[in-house]
Amino acid sequence: MDAKDAKEGDLDGSSTAPTPFRAAVDALRAARLRPQIEVEQTKAPQRLAPYAHALEAAVVDGDQDLADGRLVLLHDPAGHDAWRGSFRLVTLVRAELEPEMAADPLLPDVCWSWLTGALQARGLSYGEASGTVTRASSHYFGGLSERPAASQIEIRASW
Repeated sequence: MDAKDAKEGDLDGSSTAPTPFRAAVDALRAARLRPQIEVEQTKAPQRLAPYAHALEAAVVDGDQDLADGRLVLLHDPAGHDAWRGSFRLVTLVRAELEPEMAADPLLPDVCWSWLTGALQARGLSYGEASGTVTRASSHYFGGLSERPAASQIEIRASW
C-alpha cells in the first residue's frame, strides 16, 4: 500500500485511523435505520479534516424518492478551534414540499427546531450547532412548461 492508499484508507475508518474515529465509523455502520432509508458509503471530502467518512442516503417509498442527503463525519485528533473539539458532523438533507408548506413563513424555524429537537429527544449532546435552511420554488416555462411547479427544502447543518 502506498502513501496515497494509506491516506484514502484513513478516510474510511481503516485500521490506520485513530481508535476514536474508527469507533465512530463503526457506530455509524451499526446504526439501525428505518427500512425506507437506503444508505451507501461515498467519497469523503479530503481537505476538511485529517480523517473523514461520508454516507449518502435516500428515503424511498416504493419507487418514489421522498428525500435525499449526505452525512459526513470529520475528525481532527489535534482538535479544531471552530468545532471546540476533535469531531464534527456535517449533514445536508433535501426534500420536495407541497407548495402550501413551502410558503409558510415559519418553515425555516420549524425545520431547525425539528433537527435540534430530534437530537435532544434521543439524548444526544452536541455543541457549536450551525446551519442553514433554504427553500426553493421552481416554475417552468417554454419547453418545460408542462412540468408542475415544484418546491424544495434543504437543511445544511453541522455540530
